[in-house]
Amino acid sequence: MESATVDRSAPGFAGIARRAHALRAENLAVWAFVGLCVLAVIGFFTWVTYPNYDSYYSLLWGQEALSLEKPSFEAYRAPTEHPLAIVFGAALSLLGQGADRVMVLITLFMFVALAAGTYRLGRLCFTPFVGALAAFLVLTRFDFPSLAVRAYLDVPFMAAIVWAGALEVGRPRRGTVVFLLLAAAGLLRPEAWILSGVYFLWMSWDANWSQRFRYAALTAIAPVLWAATDFLVTGDPLFSLTSTKDLAAELQRTKSGGDVLSALPGYLRGTVKTPVYFAGLLGLGIAIWKFPLRTIVPLVLFLAGAFTFVATGTAGLSVIVRYLLVPSVMMTLFAAVAIGGWTMIPRGSRLRRAWAAGAAAITIVGLAYTAVQPPSLERFNNELSFRGEQARSLHRLLETGVVERGVQCGAVSVPTHKLIPDTRWVLDLPEERVVARSDPSAASQRKARHGIAIFPVGRTNILRTGFAVNTDAITQVPGPGFQRIATDKYFAAYLRCPPGRA
Repeated sequence: MESATVDRSAPGFAGIARRAHALRAENLAVWAFVGLCVLAVIGFFTWVTYPNYDSYYSLLWGQEALSLEKPSFEAYRAPTEHPLAIVFGAALSLLGQGADRVMVLITLFMFVALAAGTYRLGRLCFTPFVGALAAFLVLTRFDFPSLAVRAYLDVPFMAAIVWAGALEVGRPRRGTVVFLLLAAAGLLRPEAWILSGVYFLWMSWDANWSQRFRYAALTAIAPVLWAATDFLVTGDPLFSLTSTKDLAAELQRTKSGGDVLSALPGYLRGTVKTPVYFAGLLGLGIAIWKFPLRTIVPLVLFLAGAFTFVATGTAGLSVIVRYLLVPSVMMTLFAAVAIGGWTMIPRGSRLRRAWAAGAAAITIVGLAYTAVQPPSLERFNNELSFRGEQARSLHRLLETGVVERGVQCGAVSVPTHKLIPDTRWVLDLPEERVVARSDPSAASQRKARHGIAIFPVGRTNILRTGFAVNTDAITQVPGPGFQRIATDKYFAAYLRCPPGRA
């Protein structure tokens, strides 16, 4: 009896092999996603961290909104409000004091979702190998996970943008779900409004007028809700724009138009690091030259992010690294094209072999460069450890009985605005009960004369939380009559009660 043989030259065999390969890649991606979620949980308990300044305000504003109070958008040096973050903060605030830690955990999951979206976008635009390399680069750019462990809203913002791009590539003109993801991103950062506008033009090109009106309504969700939130709380629909511009000038975060343009390459390079930056430039050139149609969506995301960075900076708003995060993610994708793009070339070709060899050389150079640099992983671990210990120290100090009782003597004062939201959250105090000694207003200065005064301890902590732009050293000196009542590793509490309330 003759043994059965497989005709590998049959017309359908190549398609079957491709589908089997794609299925294996999909299964590996699912298991990798599960593994990353497990690692996120392990990291959550290993490095105990807390939300950043902006995210704590989202919790506070959400809590105020649930209590039917107007959120304190106009507080001293309060950050820009972000409507979706406030809704998120309101939901989490129902959990009580542990809500801040839950916010960190959810943001870590959003970081995993960002990596998954980057893989999906890279896989659909190029190959599974390119997608996997891009996801790996996102996971290992320490600027990204350091944002996640401090619950920066930039992480879910990036995840929403990247997944919108991946879904559109998977099924062009997908429509509603992409609009909604861009709207969610636009309620976290207004930079997404540009992408929503671009997507509206793309979807409206061959649409009828009824469809165009629906697309326009979806595009308008984020800016309309943002302006409505500002108007309901402050009476000014442009409050976020004007207050952000004023605060940027006060904190000296503005640059001239020329300085913004010149800062763009340096900020990108600083975020993704030098080897990935230059590999990304190479990959961007290769992608546009060899695979222009595959490159459209990543290129649009990159250019839109770079344009909004330059436009907002030129308009007098803050110029900081975090505003270039979406272009930075796209740079990792283009770097993955430079390293793994040879997988798009037919097997056996000279170009494929030469490209693979060149990619290996790039990888070796990148690893060598990394090896001679200061240990990033050690710096990352030290930074997380310091931030976690500092936050726990503040929590312990504020939760001591003597401090909780001392609050009855008056307001709680902190050196600058940097500790206001943390202190308000832990002590569950309204805006007027926690003041910054750097606030020049007469009301704040009067309140700071009595009650609890919090001071950072230790050189690093003093430099980080004791001083800010346009403040002076007197915020670090206990006033007359204040007596130390409690200390912890990174903070000390002093008390002065008004006559008759001691």
